[in-house]
Amino acid sequence: MTAEHSAQAFKVVVNHEDQYSLWPAARDLPLGWMEAGATGSREQCLAFIRQTWTDMRPNSLRQRMDAGTAHRTTSG
Repeated sequence: MTAEHSAQAFKVVVNHEDQYSLWPAARDLPLGWMEAGATGSREQCLAFIRQTWTDMRPNSLRQRMDAGTAHRTTSG
């Protein structure tokens, strides 16, 4: 890691699929992403992501899988 990265502030961003990423705090957010509520060093933001993003499946996949489970339990 470069000294620039260790001194740079980041923010945690999340997209419509509930996927998380780091983004430089001084830059405008990319389209399709919104702030997730954490800003700090790279390490602080990665810790927030590890604690928050516990299910790596995209939101659309989780919904399809949950709908399939609900269907099997009601039609079985």
